[in-house]
Amino acid sequence: MASNKNQHFVPQCYLRQFAAENTMTAINLFNIDRERFINCAPLKKQCSKSYFYGDDLELEKALQPIEGRYAGIVREIKSQNYHLTDEHREFLILFWQLQYIRTEAASRRSIEMTEGMGEVAGLEPKDFKMEMKEAVQLSMRNFVRERHVISDLKVCLIRNKTKIDFVSSDDPAVLTNKWHFLDKRTSGSNFGLESAGVVIFLPITPRILCVGFDPDVYSIPHKKGWVDANNEREVNLFNEHQYLNSRANIFYQDKNSEDQVLASFTPVKRIRPKARHKINYAILDEKSDGYARYKVVDRHEAELHKEAVIHTEMVNPTPSGWPHTIRWKRKGFVYTNGSGVGYIRKSRIDPATNHDFVKESAR
Repeated sequence: MASNKNQHFVPQCYLRQFAAENTMTAINLFNIDRERFINCAPLKKQCSKSYFYGDDLELEKALQPIEGRYAGIVREIKSQNYHLTDEHREFLILFWQLQYIRTEAASRRSIEMTEGMGEVAGLEPKDFKMEMKEAVQLSMRNFVRERHVISDLKVCLIRNKTKIDFVSSDDPAVLTNKWHFLDKRTSGSNFGLESAGVVIFLPITPRILCVGFDPDVYSIPHKKGWVDANNEREVNLFNEHQYLNSRANIFYQDKNSEDQVLASFTPVKRIRPKARHKINYAILDEKSDGYARYKVVDRHEAELHKEAVIHTEMVNPTPSGWPHTIRWKRKGFVYTNGSGVGYIRKSRIDPATNHDFVKESAR
């Protein structure tokens, strides 16, 4: 058991693609809190915790075939004349989703949201506090249950042809939404995996980045699944999402990239969210004709009432701009029923139960 004590929430097969030049055992990193560069840090010690998935090793063993498959696909992607296949697109989406929910950052967000809700409800810490092991196992159960939620996204690979590398981080699977941030109809709302207009990013190597996108909202012209990035600003805009999304460390391959990393991180530092979740409170305002209306209040007012509604939401960082690679689809569309569900993709509408969704133009 001791040999498997050090368990990675970002797998080594992923991190090795960003390993320091001429080695597979070390990696260069930039620590965000201290704004300090560390050259040739031991790769095996990055993004890992003792028994992160539990000491029975069941989850650790279950992940090994997926990680092995990922390593094989990356080798094929890096080969010349590679044509991105549907099978590989499906796996890359699956791997992104697994990585999205398995990191320490994702588990800590679950813990922090649970603690916040428990405090407002007046519960003792022992009654509501979620341990890291519980949060990880909950996330993995959610992955099994919702593994097809983004299977409708289209996937392409960005080939970096500039002098600037793609960077990665300790939370590399990024969820964002260009349409949501730019459309006035979404003001005051949030987005998730089922939302219309989602975009996902995952750096594969310093030269390759995977992009998944809602094909009903965006268009990314490609050749055999590939898009060339020839503009350094374009690469910087992709990298910005790693600086915004990371929890503690940025990983980069070339030690001579330190000036570039610092120059790219400095303007992003001020827009990094201070918290990655928000708790909203509402109290009963009025009851009539069998309906109840609630009004949003702050936490202190909610604590004064016996009955309150608590709602948690993710805080999604807003980037400074968007890569031109992600274009608007001509006559793009989204779906809504006017409720708090917001705008979702057609694939997420259940035809058996959801009859009131209407199609709207995305632009």
